[in-house]
Amino acid sequence: MLTTEQRDIIKATVPLLEAGGEALTTHFYKILLADHPEVRPLFNQAHQANGAQPRALANGVLMYARNIDRLENLGSLAGQIVNKHVALQIFPEHYPIVGGSLLQAMREVLGPELATDEVIAAWAAAYQQLADILIGAERGMYDTIAATPGGWRGSRPFTVVDKRAESSEITSFYLRPVDGQPVIAHKAGQYIGLRINVRGQEIRRTYSLSAPSSGTGYRISVKRELNGAASNFLHDEVGIGSMLELFPPSGQFTLIDGKKPLVLISGGVGITPMMAIAQAALESGNRQVVFIHYARNMRVQGFQTVLDGWKVQYPQFSAYVVHSEESDDTTTPADAIGFPSVGHLEQWLPAVRDVETYFVGPKPFMAFIKRALQEIGVPESQSHHEFFGPAEALV
Repeated sequence: MLTTEQRDIIKATVPLLEAGGEALTTHFYKILLADHPEVRPLFNQAHQANGAQPRALANGVLMYARNIDRLENLGSLAGQIVNKHVALQIFPEHYPIVGGSLLQAMREVLGPELATDEVIAAWAAAYQQLADILIGAERGMYDTIAATPGGWRGSRPFTVVDKRAESSEITSFYLRPVDGQPVIAHKAGQYIGLRINVRGQEIRRTYSLSAPSSGTGYRISVKRELNGAASNFLHDEVGIGSMLELFPPSGQFTLIDGKKPLVLISGGVGITPMMAIAQAALESGNRQVVFIHYARNMRVQGFQTVLDGWKVQYPQFSAYVVHSEESDDTTTPADAIGFPSVGHLEQWLPAVRDVETYFVGPKPFMAFIKRALQEIGVPESQSHHEFFGPAEALV
């Protein structure tokens, strides 16, 4: 339990975190990954290289410090962390490792004049408070998942029963459990954790489930990333009959039940969770669904045949595709050429803006869509997004 004095010390460090939080977290990751190579599989090295992970952690630490005596103000942040930890299988024994490296980074970055014994003691207590909250929530989620029909603990072997190219960049993998038993019914929009071994190195990644629950297996649709160790391994070396280790589904970016029109807006590979959300909504009744997707061109887009089929099958479904590049393919022309615009949303969204909107894509894309939705009158509480990588502020 934090004392009043320790809370005051934490709040007093807020200006330091505002000015140098990213330098602190960057140094933290250098210490953590150098001194504890056993945790390296839990972190995407691409996110380390481009600074996304240190930025996300710096923002999280700053928010925690600002709200140290009003933790309810953190909103969905804790839930996002818990879901990602469960997907990657973070356990209580990992927390002391992280905490020790964080306190060491504080001492080394802030120096002895700022990182006094009192400051370090206060942050040690604050970290333990947060760790206890997360560990408790994660333990409850692990127990719930294991007790749910089709659920399991830890990793479970699955076989690739089909592999299909959706575009020049995206490939779908259809997965069934080796034991032939049922699998947990995931919520549309969730993701799943995957553990693979690439040339002797363990790698863990999360991938959106791109089809709604079947009770018998899962589908993930993976974009080949430039220099992506996991995605290139899956595309090039995993085929029908290959075995993959999966962790149970997780994530809170899920379809909200109701009758409000549903608007799904995706950029690039952000289309993958939207496919599951759209299909689940369409199969559940007569809810209006508007699907808007942005891609470079038809070659990289994927799922156009599915979208066309839904437009025929479901009268309440409409789909619009925008390409940033002109194409010679006249059989499946885009609805527009260019980049995201407020005009697109004004034209394609229902006239009454009382809708539930979901959007996923690159950060600049999502930042624009968030502002555009607000501009045309969509209630902010009905606007939902998720990051494929570390969560960052959309500004």
